[in-house]
Amino acid sequence: MQNKYTSTRNDKVAIDAKAAIYKGFSDDKGLFVLPNLKDIKINIDNLQTQSYGEIAYQILKVLLPDFSAEEIKASIQGAYHDSFDDDKITPLKKVADFHILELFHGPTSAFKDVGLQMLPQLMNRVINDEERVMILTATSGDTGTAALKGFKDINNVGISVFYPENGVSNIQEKQMYTTFGKNTNVTAISGNFDDAQTNVKKLFNDETLKQAIGKNVSLSSANSINIGRLIPQIVYYFDAYKQLLQNGDIKNGQKVNFTVPTGNFGNVLAGYYAKLMGLPINKLIIACNQNNVIADFFNHGVYDRNRDFIKTLAPSMDIQISSNFERLLYYKSNGNADYVKSIMQNLETTGRMQVEPDILASIKDDFYCNYCSDEDIKKEIRTVFDQYGYLMDPHTAVGYKVMREYQKSDDQHLNILLSTASPYKFIQAVSKALGLSGGSSDQESIQNIHAKTGFPIPTNIENLWKQTSQRPSHIAVKDMKKYVENNVKELWK
Repeated sequence: MQNKYTSTRNDKVAIDAKAAIYKGFSDDKGLFVLPNLKDIKINIDNLQTQSYGEIAYQILKVLLPDFSAEEIKASIQGAYHDSFDDDKITPLKKVADFHILELFHGPTSAFKDVGLQMLPQLMNRVINDEERVMILTATSGDTGTAALKGFKDINNVGISVFYPENGVSNIQEKQMYTTFGKNTNVTAISGNFDDAQTNVKKLFNDETLKQAIGKNVSLSSANSINIGRLIPQIVYYFDAYKQLLQNGDIKNGQKVNFTVPTGNFGNVLAGYYAKLMGLPINKLIIACNQNNVIADFFNHGVYDRNRDFIKTLAPSMDIQISSNFERLLYYKSNGNADYVKSIMQNLETTGRMQVEPDILASIKDDFYCNYCSDEDIKKEIRTVFDQYGYLMDPHTAVGYKVMREYQKSDDQHLNILLSTASPYKFIQAVSKALGLSGGSSDQESIQNIHAKTGFPIPTNIENLWKQTSQRPSHIAVKDMKKYVENNVKELWK
């Protein structure tokens, strides 16, 4: 079983990393995990002298052991050589008494680019000339754009993206409809993100769909349920620590805190993987918006999604079913697949699950969690800009609020706040927070924000209005299967 991936719900599964990336999602509805992850350590003694790519190589070669050294090096080169606007890929900025890890320097100005520039590179080295893969992706905004960009015109791969109607920002929607890949499809659904994600998962195990698309076409995922998307995100935790060492902010071995705005739990789970692999992390601080299912879980060990779905100023976090939480439960239950299967089935059938007290206590050892209201989002964007001259997007503002709450009980550890997107992707919320009157167009609003703050406008966003945009499409949730079937036939039949 060592160096083989298994399912969170079935420890009899044992497949290579390439197969796990190819499938994306286990047949038993579980997620692929590496059982011996805690035994795999990254040497941090030489971090200071290593580039981002060299750190990525160290991590990928041990977590993707059936990829050759040449395949991993070529994937890293293809993913990061010229697609990010900063040579550091994820630069760390000191702001007052904390640091911000900027994860928005990729081609779509969101943290999803780090994983979704890499996943297509890995996928390209998994499939052969006779195989075809249709990527199915649910998005609350940023994953869709990054996935469409990453998989655009990749041979033998198609992608179908589903997002909630009126559930993403105008900029996010415009980015998705200006991709124009020969193999890309995107549509809104009449529901929320959880509806999109739940039904995408169902499609992976829909036998009638598999028969309709044919044996030579497989379904896979670009969401962080795919380990090929999740693993690259571990890298920037180690690289952030490297930058702290290089700047003389910490000594080697000194523990730090990371605060992570959280929706589907993939970003913060990558931090937990980094901790298991030897990175000196004190606490991973989970920051939720008003869809605070996980924050409530921390109070009493009950995960209950039977509540109203709230549309907030941080739409990429408008999620109540955090898929990657299942992977955390797997590790915190010491790899008890039967236990994970049981409680996840409870969640799927009743909308509720409860963990054992010892598991909750173990989670609290590594994590802290709280949430932030829309009013506080606007307040914190304005406060941080007025006091420190730094402009945050709404999701980063959620993180800032929760980070400051945690600091009341821990003023000993240095704090790194993950900034997950450019503020220019959420111009209406940022404009209101800064007290700016709305522009007559999104383009004018962007210029108004820039005039007030001087914060750089990403080139990809500035160029959006120079591109032709497709007309947005919309389907009912019940039509998602037919949509995928039609996309496959159009692309390959």
